[in-house]
Amino acid sequence: MAKRKTIRTIPQARTPMPEQAPEIRITNFEEVACGYRLEDALLEAERCLDCPDQPCVRGCPVGIDIPGFIRKIAEKNFHGAYDVITDTNLLPSVCGRVCPQESQCEGVCTVGERLEPVAIGRLERFIGDRAIAEGWTNLPYIERNRHKVGVVGSGPAGMACAADMAKAGCEVTVFEAFQEPGGVLKYGIPDFRLPNSVVDAEIEKLRQLGIRFECNTLVGRLFTLEQMMGEMGFSAVFVGTGAGYPSFMGIPGESLGGVLSANEWLTRCNLMHGRDFPAYDTPLQPGKHVAVIGAGNTAMDAMRVALRVGAEKVTCVYRRSAAEAPARAEEIHHAQQEGIDFQWLTSPVELIGDEQHRVRAMRCERMELGEPDASGRRRPVPVAGSAFEIECDMVVFAIGTNANPILGQTSGLKLDKRGYIWTDDTLATSIAGVFAGGDIVTGAATVIQAMGAGRRAARAMKAYLGLRDTDAVYLAAPTDPAERLFGIPRRERGFARVHLPETAS
Repeated sequence: MAKRKTIRTIPQARTPMPEQAPEIRITNFEEVACGYRLEDALLEAERCLDCPDQPCVRGCPVGIDIPGFIRKIAEKNFHGAYDVITDTNLLPSVCGRVCPQESQCEGVCTVGERLEPVAIGRLERFIGDRAIAEGWTNLPYIERNRHKVGVVGSGPAGMACAADMAKAGCEVTVFEAFQEPGGVLKYGIPDFRLPNSVVDAEIEKLRQLGIRFECNTLVGRLFTLEQMMGEMGFSAVFVGTGAGYPSFMGIPGESLGGVLSANEWLTRCNLMHGRDFPAYDTPLQPGKHVAVIGAGNTAMDAMRVALRVGAEKVTCVYRRSAAEAPARAEEIHHAQQEGIDFQWLTSPVELIGDEQHRVRAMRCERMELGEPDASGRRRPVPVAGSAFEIECDMVVFAIGTNANPILGQTSGLKLDKRGYIWTDDTLATSIAGVFAGGDIVTGAATVIQAMGAGRRAARAMKAYLGLRDTDAVYLAAPTDPAERLFGIPRRERGFARVHLPETAS
């Protein structure tokens, strides 16, 4: 019997991730983090204590059996590790790259109380990448039923919901407004952080479940949610369109040429191949002196893309300090290594144009931190007499997003006061049979949180359709006779198939 590991007997240092050197990676769009080698993964797997209380599992929005898959890695049973992960998450290569593990599973890791936490995300990516390289799949037996399910949006929430409904036997169609599926994973995250080839490989596994993707289809313009539930014959619909409507500050000069949102900038570069000009004719016109407003992950992506497409200088303008920046620490570190100029405690007050009405400078003022605001972070307060200018010929706003209003304008969906879709605790909307989840309900969140919402909605959709939820098989039998029909619990209608003679009265 193996001796139980303790904090003293495990490798003390976190296994480093191989990376491209900064001076090389700013010249290409290849991945910055190169991924664990076999020996790296085996060494890091030895750091897991296999805790009986499993705080990491509770910290994962989709409840991956984290100690279970790491144990399989340590045993060199890599396919077994893949089976454990994909029991709850079909996108391990994606989540292993972009999820903020430091504030979720790794943030509550027992090892992290004394040492650096186990690199759960890096191990998940190792298994996901090995599965793609070796062509592994984890396709369950599926018994088809009569239900058609529509999913609006092919981002993380939509894909997670689609996968669970396909496994339940439904005919699933995913409608995507852009020309390729993937949602924010495709248009919002650059290849140096999440390669499109990885997203495509994970989507292919969804197609193997029988899921159909209809791209270039803008629901709310080509047809409405009510039409989907009516004449189009869908039994249930999930809305996972995300929150991609950009926010601006409302300061003078925002209509100048050379001013755009991070969503537009990244979509042009990533999904529309603007970075590959002139091989693709997407208009891009990158600036030489680029200023990006904001300090989240999207801001980091926008700045680092600007460097790679020819900017001579890139400046981050953020009204709080580095400690309050919402971006992952790793992303800020990589941006600093690549030469981004960070102007902390700095807030824009005006964009200044030239004779051709193009932006030429940004007027800013210095800030200092006051008392905490509603977010719990200290409120930035202007410093009197601190105004100064930053020279720039391109400004990118990366200060958050809002709900796209199209679905709210073209359907009877109830919205909350912010314009996001209202749902109850089960993620059901105000339209019977229509469910919603992810950023379109909560506002901007993480990839794995959106996936968790998609899976929650799928459980509610299965209950609505009367399908047995394989995650909750052993439910107590109802004692009230009214809850039974021919001896069968009413909640299992549609699960037990009862055939009556045609001549029955």
